Amino acid sequence: MMTMATSITSGQIDQATDLARARIRKMTGVSSEGFQLFLARGGEFQDDVEASIRRLMRRDQFADEQVLATYGYPEEYKGPKLIEDQIKALASICDSKVDPSCALAFARNLPDLKSFVPEDALGYTGWFATLWDEALVALFPEETDRARRYCLGVNLMVEKIALTRPFTNWRNNQIDTAHLRIHPRTMQAMDQIALTQRGGILLLACQLGIRHGGRSVRRARELFLGNEYGTGSLMGTSIVYNHPERLMRYKELDMDLPGDEFSGDGDVQFVHAPLLSFHDGARFDTNAVSYADGDFGSSSFFVPQ
Repeated sequence: MMTMATSITSGQIDQATDLARARIRKMTGVSSEGFQLFLARGGEFQDDVEASIRRLMRRDQFADEQVLATYGYPEEYKGPKLIEDQIKALASICDSKVDPSCALAFARNLPDLKSFVPEDALGYTGWFATLWDEALVALFPEETDRARRYCLGVNLMVEKIALTRPFTNWRNNQIDTAHLRIHPRTMQAMDQIALTQRGGILLLACQLGIRHGGRSVRRARELFLGNEYGTGSLMGTSIVYNHPERLMRYKELDMDLPGDEFSGDGDVQFVHAPLLSFHDGARFDTNAVSYADGDFGSSSFFVPQ
């Protein structure tokens, strides 16, 4: 059984410091006068940092946002299909622009799930294929902005699913950078995976919601293990494209996608998260990160440590 670390190493402190510095550099690309004003208010900044650290270290802020899960997976869903078939299916919808060879090579020697997935999640965690940024670069070569490429990728997968079954995008015209973005923690994990796997199709050790059934998205996020990350819209739609039987009827556990953040008004308030569910057919939609429903569970993936 995987446990949380009981102490903080100097390397982890250095990593947190580097992240803070990078964030400051990004946010203060303004005048020297503005940066001096920031330094003059350093005490306020320190208070904010300390409050954030205390908040991020807690695992009980949203303990009341949890109910009993009402359902499990639909009986038609038998777990992940052969990973090679998943890879080839995703490559086939990319009009020969995405080379699946790296993913197929990695699939021949997959890491043992027991080495990095917690024991209580092994029974419902398996390997799933997803498109990632290298594929999106090949598919949308004219788009240089990564965030916009991601949204184009999600739109593409939504369209591809709709060609295979009844499917409604309840956020039509809202899958754009004003409304949808990747959670930074998920982005970091996916980029790390991309360094080891290469290619535009990556393989993830995922569970599709049952581990966090009945929990709000933010409750699930605060309970993620150190090597557990929220599945995002591009991953979720890639998985459902290959596994249509995962979404079959009203009486099933549907999938929250905590690896993305959504702003309903297209402003800075990203307080919703996407979801995939069944409602008069399969659908892509969103809900508040605070909403706990026994019909939903957050999908997540584990990364070898």
